[in-house]
Amino acid sequence: MLINFFLTLRKYKVPVTLRELMDLLGALQHRIAYADIDDFYLLSRTCLVKDEKNYDKFDRAFAAYFKGLEDLHGLLESLIPDEWLRREFEKSLTPEELEKIKSLGGLEKLIEAFQKARQEEEERRQAEEGKQGKEGQEGDDPEQMGRKGAGGKGKGKKQKAKKVWDQRQYKNLDDSVELGTRNIKMALRRLRKFARTGKEEELDMPDTIRSTANNGGVLDIKMRPERKNTVKVLLFFDIGGSMDAHVKICEELFSATRTEFKHMASFYFHNFIYESVWKDNRRRMNERIPTFEILNKYARDYKVVFVGDATMAPYEITHAGGSVEHWNEEPGALWISRFTNSYEKLAWINPTPQETWEYSNSVGMTRDLVNGQMYPLTIRGLEESMNYLSK
Repeated sequence: MLINFFLTLRKYKVPVTLRELMDLLGALQHRIAYADIDDFYLLSRTCLVKDEKNYDKFDRAFAAYFKGLEDLHGLLESLIPDEWLRREFEKSLTPEELEKIKSLGGLEKLIEAFQKARQEEEERRQAEEGKQGKEGQEGDDPEQMGRKGAGGKGKGKKQKAKKVWDQRQYKNLDDSVELGTRNIKMALRRLRKFARTGKEEELDMPDTIRSTANNGGVLDIKMRPERKNTVKVLLFFDIGGSMDAHVKICEELFSATRTEFKHMASFYFHNFIYESVWKDNRRRMNERIPTFEILNKYARDYKVVFVGDATMAPYEITHAGGSVEHWNEEPGALWISRFTNSYEKLAWINPTPQETWEYSNSVGMTRDLVNGQMYPLTIRGLEESMNYLSK
């Protein structure tokens, strides 16, 4: 029944459901994978993992549960759960999943079906061992025997240098890892609102078929505008000071946003938002853009994103003259409130680890000013922020 494997996956936070487990059992019943642990690994990952970000969690759970197994014989010895394991399994299921098992005939019926499959596997294994023993009596390859003698152990077909699931190829796709440009793009795509605008340059197949049928079979081609992402974004980057440690990841984020959002305006600020921002750091002292100009120019349907560590002295947020670079007539808290009042959706992306936020007063103050919409600069944090902005 693979119940213990199912529980191990949940222990490692793989969001596997009973429906997916039943899919795997059905595939095994049709012998899509048979007596080969590598085939079983690929099949089980296909059936049980629906998001590539969970591949690394699955690999770690698989390695922990099947440690030391080179084929399915050891697996078959451990599939039938005892009474305690059955109770633990039932505890982990939702009422809907328990009802599903009941509709299939109950847990006992599923166990009986597995016992039958186990018996067939044992008979097949014994037949294979008998055949291999007979072939072994006919003689071994002298060269192969020599290699085994020289190296201590032969590296045969079933002795693999490294198991597939131990390679951890997808570790960089886990939720908590630092982002790369590709992963950022995948997360940003959650913030999309498509519309068909512009020139008609894409074939409209359904309308073409309908029009052709109405035209007595004479081809009547219909075109339509291409679907484009119409989301509009205002992006503000904190630059300099403590943000120097996060330059690389911010560059990757900036690069990804430029390709994902066609309607985007980006600006820079230092520590906190005040009465002006800039677009070119080399000319930031001479070419400033009044913040009021931005508030008046960009419509309310823009999504606003601030990127910064929010790490500074609290007075830089709360007091006039708090800026470390110039005299600000009004406190930063007032300026951020103008943004929250002017735009429907605003989020703050923080590149520092989320577990450190509680140790900084300024981070907590900033988080409160943006109504709690502060997210870490990780895959999960970026996905959550995009989901919030897209609602």
